[in-house]
Amino acid sequence: MRILIIEDEEKTADYLHRGLTEQGYAVDVARDGIEGLHLALENEYAVIVLDVMLPGLDGFGVLRALRARKQTPVIMLTARERVEDRIRGLREGADDYLGKPFSFLELVARLQALTRRSGSGHEPVQISIADLAVDLISRKATRSGQRLDLTAKEFSLLSALARHQGEILSKTALAEMVWDVNFDSDANVVEVAIKRLRAKLDGPFPGKLLHTIRGMGYVLESRHGE
Repeated sequence: MRILIIEDEEKTADYLHRGLTEQGYAVDVARDGIEGLHLALENEYAVIVLDVMLPGLDGFGVLRALRARKQTPVIMLTARERVEDRIRGLREGADDYLGKPFSFLELVARLQALTRRSGSGHEPVQISIADLAVDLISRKATRSGQRLDLTAKEFSLLSALARHQGEILSKTALAEMVWDVNFDSDANVVEVAIKRLRAKLDGPFPGKLLHTIRGMGYVLESRHGE
């Protein structure tokens, strides 16, 4: 899942980038309103986290211009506590509002809530494939009732494959979904991550779910007789 952060405060932007990446999101960061609006219009994001006080073009200006073209869910951030600012943001088209300082866990919960209720970002809470259950909210996966001990990146890789079960995903596609957009898909990072995930997902179990399609990519699906 891809998220855009538009935040000029370096410490806050780095904190959000690191935290959300560790949660398994692919994260882009813009340091001013003009760059942020450009990225928001040129790319597809599940949610945009938008600060109000920005150089070049403030958050309200970004939101106005964005809403003329797209309905991407937006959470606005601000250090201001004035009710008028919150009301203005919501009237301009923001989907949610969070005042600084804020709890990171609360932000993650709000991101999840927005993606669940937005039409473009809608996804099930749990995905089942044969005896595999992937819980996207609690970020847990089990096979035959046994918990899989996955790292954050391994779970993100599994959830990306699970969301597209039965569909062949290339290394480039997985790199965009699980890592950031600047990831070099020619490197063997995807292959190494797939190998580690397969060892935990399929290694202890008789039925194999993660398959390599030579020259094309990878697919997660149940195949009878395997």
